[in-house]
Formats: sequence, C-alpha cells, structure tokens
Amino acid sequence: MPLQGKKILLVIAGGIAAYKSLDLIRRLRERGAKVRVIMTRAAQEFVTPLAVGAVAGERPFTELFDLSAEFDIGHIRLAREPDLIVVAPATADLMAKMVHGRADDLASTVLLATERRILLAPAMNPAMWMNAATQRNFARLQADGVVFTGPEAGEMAESGERGLGRMSEPLSIVAAIEKNLFDLPARDALSGKKILVTSGPTREPIDPVRYISNHSSGKQGHALARMAAIAGAEVVLVSGPVSLPDPSGVKTIHVETAEQMLNASEGALPADAAIFAAAVADWRVTKEAAQKMKKQDGKLPSLSFAENPDILATISRHSNLRPRLVIGFAAETENLIDNARAKLMKKGCDWIVANDVSTGTATFGGASNEVHIVTATGVEPWPMQTKEAVAASLVKRIAVTLGGSRPGGAR
Repeated sequence: MPLQGKKILLVIAGGIAAYKSLDLIRRLRERGAKVRVIMTRAAQEFVTPLAVGAVAGERPFTELFDLSAEFDIGHIRLAREPDLIVVAPATADLMAKMVHGRADDLASTVLLATERRILLAPAMNPAMWMNAATQRNFARLQADGVVFTGPEAGEMAESGERGLGRMSEPLSIVAAIEKNLFDLPARDALSGKKILVTSGPTREPIDPVRYISNHSSGKQGHALARMAAIAGAEVVLVSGPVSLPDPSGVKTIHVETAEQMLNASEGALPADAAIFAAAVADWRVTKEAAQKMKKQDGKLPSLSFAENPDILATISRHSNLRPRLVIGFAAETENLIDNARAKLMKKGCDWIVANDVSTGTATFGGASNEVHIVTATGVEPWPMQTKEAVAASLVKRIAVTLGGSRPGGAR
C-alpha cells in the first residue's frame, strides 16, 4: 500500500467542506496510513466526533485542556509524531492564527509546536479567499514553508456562489500528501514522457492447476508506475498476476506468462523509458499437459524445460524502438553487486536496480527495499526505505536523466 506505515495528523477546521474530511480519512487509511484527527470546535458543528472516530478508527482529539488526552498522548506528541500534518479544510481564521502564532486551542497549539511539514487545503467563500488579508496570510505561510493544495474554482456550498475557494477533492489531497511525503519531482517533471513498467511475477503453466512462479508481490513495480503517473508521465504497466489494485492514472495490461509480458511490452513501444521490475520466470515447460497430472504409484513426472524470452535484453537491443533509458532489476541471493554488474553488461541496459532477496530480507512481499543503482560508471547504494520511497527517488532520477529532450524512437 502506497502510504503503508505513514502517520498523518489531520486537522479539521470549521467549514462546510469538513464533510469531505470523512472521505479523505478513508482514502488515506485504505492506502495504509495511520490517521489521527484534531477537530476544532467549529468543525464539530459540521461533522461529529463520533462520525470522524468511526472512520478514523480512533476518537479524534478536540480539546487542549483534556486531562485524559494529555495523559495519554499530549499535544506535544501530537505535534512531533506524524510524518505530515494536513489541515483540511483550512479556514481563513485558522490561516490567520498560524500567521500570528496564536495558540488558543488544540489545533493552533499543535500547528505552532510542530517541526513537521504542514499541508493546507483551503476552503472558504471566494470573497474571503480573495480578501487582501487572506492573500497576505497565504503569501506569509508559503514563505514560512507551509505547502498548499488548492483552493479550486467551482460552485460553493452557498446557493448561487461560484468562484475560487472550493477545497480540493480528497484524491487530489491524497496526491499532494504523497508528493510531500516522498519528495517527488514536480507534477510536470515527466509531462509528455511515456514510461513502460513491468511488475509482479509471471506464471508458466505445467498443467491446468500447476505453474512455475516466484514470490514477487509487484509492490515495487506498481509503486514505480504510480509515482511516474503522479509526476505527469503517460504510464503503461504490464503486470503479472498480483493481488494489488491497478494504480490510478495508469494503463494496466494484465498478463500471465513471460511471452505475454514480452508481447505486451513490445506493443507499448515507443516509450521514453522502460523499467523492468517484474520477476520473470527464466524457464517454462516445453509442453503444458492438457489435463491435471496425476500421481502414478510413486513414479515422478518427467518435465522438459525451455528458456523464456529475455524481455530486458530484447528491449535493450531493440533495433529502432529502444527507449532512451532502459532500467532492469536484479533480484539476487548472493554476490549482489558482481551479479548486477554482469547483468548490466549482458543485457545491454542503462541501469540495474540490484536488491537482495535472500531469506530473511523480506524484500519479496515486504514493504521496504534496500537497493543499489548499478551503472557503467559505478555503484550507488541507497538506504533501506519503503518501496514507495525507492520508487519516488528513482522517478526523480529518471526525470533528471530524460530532461526535456526526446529519444530517437519515441513518439
């Protein structure tokens, strides 16, 4: 899940857009985030603490001078524990308090006491948003390092009111949260670029009920596809069988075998970059049994094997549609760097992302990954981090490498 293990503190201020906060909480939790909520007194006029607590999975914090809450966690811990603080909706009143350093309720006190990044999603009447005082506060908060998403233009809750002041929709806020958590490149960093990504395992059938495969979950490949889409790329994801949902904003092609994955990958060309994160089975049986193979009095079945097509090498050496940047993955259990260097030379790709998948690493199926970026000029070790963070860093590196120019084979 893209936000697995991330701690989000959501501050709900008093505005009609507070009803959207319930959907925002749900969207964050379904992506694996742990969400704690602070509600101002005004917010409780629009949504109830009972409703917020039911969606968040724990009761919201509402009062600065709440002895039980202070004993349990305290406003200073609330300020220091999260990875990101989100204010949605952010009202003109709360923005003004932040500018002037007011700390007269729990929300403003936590916002003043925190050293974490703060993301505001403003929501107010267009006249309030365009008021000179609000615009001064907006500029001051930006100068202080506060980041914003929205407001958007459209119909207001008040009948007949229209203009700039609508709170961003929950999914837009989620995208802004991800961008700030993973320090993605600008949303247009890969605009106009086409990125091909493969992900997950392949399954090579033995008979109608058995197959050859591996433990790949597809988490790293899917994270890469989603992060590239967030950065503005047109993304085609060729996915083997996984239990993950298709990333939003991505064209996903589902395949089973290595041959199907190769055909789908070639069909997705031309592309500016291709990232081959899938764990492709090296072999397949030469002839799939038409019926389930049965035990025969202790006799072992005899299977003959053939090599599967080498997708990475095929695309790397494509005569006229080779992407400008071709990236392979090396899943190794020993001699990680030596094997990755050998793979780089043998396959003809530009980078190899090497990771240790030996027993005990939990790389296959886990939420984290420790990789080394192997190129013709050297090896760059990256620290252990979430697969989402690995994807974000790799997407940033791809954006820098591709720059603004086009590869010869691309559109």
